[in-house]
Amino acid sequence: MKEYRNPAAVHAPLAGYSHQIELHAPQRLLVLSGQIGMSPEGNVPDDAGGQLTLALENVLSNLASAAMGVEDIVKLTFYLTEPIDPDRRRTILAERLGAHAPCMTLIYVAGLASPALKVEVDAWASADILA
Repeated sequence: MKEYRNPAAVHAPLAGYSHQIELHAPQRLLVLSGQIGMSPEGNVPDDAGGQLTLALENVLSNLASAAMGVEDIVKLTFYLTEPIDPDRRRTILAERLGAHAPCMTLIYVAGLASPALKVEVDAWASADILA
């Protein structure tokens, strides 16, 4: 079981995220390496928004391979080398996450593993133990 909370003593979330999520055992925990905006064929979009879209699709594909879904995400960390318009970023997140509001952190970095990469997303997910 997961409890999503936004304590009254902390400001309201500025977007579609939760301030905290508590996991209650027994749960499976899946930790993903940073997912980049690269297609299975090796294509990388030129713009950061396109890379964010593809990186999130890669997160969801990883979850599906572990019999998990978007509702199991408890933490997303975004690493960006350049800004994405906040409205566009929120739209991309809403299209991929729906109303789900995991904990999120956004960090601007000087660079990623390749100069072509502008976005990397890592994720933590939790789900009930498989029967």
